[in-house]
Amino acid sequence: MHEKNVKKWNGITGGGKLGQRALLFLFHFANVTVGYFFLAAIVPFYMLFRRKSYRAIFRYFKKHLGYSSFKSFYKTYHNHFIFGQCMLDRFGVFAGRKNFFHINTTGNEMFYKLLDEEKGFIIASAHIGNFELCGYMLKQEKKRINALAFGGETKDVMNNRAKWFALNNINVIPVFEDMTHIITLNEVLENGEIVSVSCDRNFGNGKTVECSFLSGKIEFPVGTFMLAAHYDVPVLSVFVLKESVSNYHVFVKPVTLCNETKDKRGKAEGLARAFVNEMEGIVRKYPEQWFNFYEFWKE
Repeated sequence: MHEKNVKKWNGITGGGKLGQRALLFLFHFANVTVGYFFLAAIVPFYMLFRRKSYRAIFRYFKKHLGYSSFKSFYKTYHNHFIFGQCMLDRFGVFAGRKNFFHINTTGNEMFYKLLDEEKGFIIASAHIGNFELCGYMLKQEKKRINALAFGGETKDVMNNRAKWFALNNINVIPVFEDMTHIITLNEVLENGEIVSVSCDRNFGNGKTVECSFLSGKIEFPVGTFMLAAHYDVPVLSVFVLKESVSNYHVFVKPVTLCNETKDKRGKAEGLARAFVNEMEGIVRKYPEQWFNFYEFWKE
């Protein structure tokens, strides 16, 4: 296990307060797909002026998936377009158009099984697809879910997120630089509740483990899996992928160790590598919904 200055939890929903309120106003009166029409024209300018993120995604397609330069460019555009759609879908829910979307699930029987157990568990996801939408659409009352979310969003986004999550028994834990969220995470796991985390960002201690991922090496954060090892709680990988204009598909699968170990550090590393394997399978199936707009791999 290594201690690195890995990528911190960051990323703010674009558009600013004025633009976000304009979207809410628009979607009160119009279907979300109206926004897709404007998005298709805006994406090329975003790629032009956000060259660093554009180059990172282009290299992901070309180097790690082996696409030609032309195909990589097209896929990069489509990647940005789908990412924009996922953001617009979220504002569509905020504006009251929840019924426009439909969700299918695969493997959620393990989720319901864990709800009946005394111990809590961890839902592990990543910046793939539209995981946040799942929290707005699916509801259960048996265990409270505590979702880590970047605390630097605009007040409107934070308020809307908290409002819609609360309707589905989800509590938002903002992630700030002072690391106070770590204390809250420990408390909720001790109480037998659920923790939901995007595991491809560092949310605390900076420790990482080297993993193989898409023909390269990455330093992957292990903070989430150290919590799982410390409290001996199960981990579920959950990915929410956009399959059409209004349909999403949720994939749920247990994250399990290949070799059992009583050593907590070894268990944390093993869980992290197992999760990365699950992540790779999803990315290969939905390559255009990988939304890490920076250099994810080691040189």
